[in-house]
Amino acid sequence: MNIALRYAARSDVGLVRSNNQDSGYAGPHLLVVADGMGGHAGGDVASSIAIAALAPLDGESHGPDDALAELERSIDHARQDLVERSVTDPELVGMGTTVTAILRAGNKLAMAHLGDSRAYLLRDGELTQVTTDHTFVQHLVDTGRISPDEAETHPQRNVVMRVLGDFDIDLTPDMSVREAKPGDRWLLCSDGLSGFVSPETIAQTLADTPDVDECADHLLQLALRAGSTDNVTVVVADVVDVDGLPDGSAPGTGAQVVGSAAIDRDAPTSAADGPAARAAALMASAKAAATEDPATNDASEPEAGDAAPGETSGEGDDDVRPGRAPRRWVTVVAILLVVAGLGVAAWAGYRWTQTQYYVGVADGQVAVFRGIPENAGPVTLSTPIELTGTRVADLPGYVVDRLETTIPAESLDDARARAERLVADAAADTSTGTTDEPTDTSTEESTGSSEPEAPAVTPAPTDGAGSGA
Repeated sequence: MNIALRYAARSDVGLVRSNNQDSGYAGPHLLVVADGMGGHAGGDVASSIAIAALAPLDGESHGPDDALAELERSIDHARQDLVERSVTDPELVGMGTTVTAILRAGNKLAMAHLGDSRAYLLRDGELTQVTTDHTFVQHLVDTGRISPDEAETHPQRNVVMRVLGDFDIDLTPDMSVREAKPGDRWLLCSDGLSGFVSPETIAQTLADTPDVDECADHLLQLALRAGSTDNVTVVVADVVDVDGLPDGSAPGTGAQVVGSAAIDRDAPTSAADGPAARAAALMASAKAAATEDPATNDASEPEAGDAAPGETSGEGDDDVRPGRAPRRWVTVVAILLVVAGLGVAAWAGYRWTQTQYYVGVADGQVAVFRGIPENAGPVTLSTPIELTGTRVADLPGYVVDRLETTIPAESLDDARARAERLVADAAADTSTGTTDEPTDTSTEESTGSSEPEAPAVTPAPTDGAGSGA
């Protein structure tokens, strides 16, 4: 039996983000989704580097025995590239990416997985999540501390514990080999899809849409219709028996590259360029993304909801479930090992946390924090750096709830803006009598402006550090 893959890849920036940090790849032998993270440029570069390192595996013949080793070796090369790039360009420190990849070797599929992107298998009408999320809440579920339903709304549901990053330590991916059965349909996706569209809807779409291109388009549309605040990337692939196909209906062999790895260049074709040329083009794209002026890069990016080159967007009508927080807190093993004193590797992880910001509570006030709301043993990974002067006790309950779960931000300026907006909105709600709890009809009418000015943000005392957890 002669097996082949019929595939389609799609990616979209989503409805909120200004740039696409996802990358996707689909070819005759290789399927990959990489969800980058680490700031405006870092995530773009990280996911592109991952694709560049893996692309040479496509178009080459691999035996079932060596496919796993080749896949793992390429992922390690990507890790080394990330480390080297962050050393030469300090602005990229802390970048990382998920990697979910399938390499076909005859009638076997070798799989590698790091992070919270996912691989699903639709076989005989039943959808199975093949990969396990490397997240904090999945760990809590696996250890019986919370239920899967509780994980859906857990405040730390976006904390990723294993990721391919620029930390000079070995993070071994989950590796496995599976049988490629004709009739199987595989879906690889970033959490821009799986975090916003229910498994039931995903299963129905995979089952009811025979054409892989239409299926990929529909899945992407579902995520956008759900209001996905994250980048969305999907790769759909059918396992087909080539011997049983009519003449002229064999699957194509051109590679499809989408997301940040495809921006500002034409997607490579395996037949025309070969794996080495594809890898070189992908690496050049990653380097260009890292050196572009941010303003120029933004101008070349699609607006929210529009498709970038090699991408599609649209709307669907199917049921969707509420979305998740727009910003993921990423906790990697290097961070958790700070307390163990593992030298440079651990310090690199800690240093990355100090490039992150969020809004929380310190000394009973709304505060801007540097770091992430996590602890590594006795080490606190965040510090309040600015206090707004607004007492949490004076805020409505719904605002307090948001602050207690923390509000992630893209930068220090973004954190300041979010804090000021939060205080201003809460003051406006209070002045108009709008709260999340029933109010007494005899409540005195507010005097003064209906849109009070937000209190100025002031630096936090150096000896008054509080907790953002």
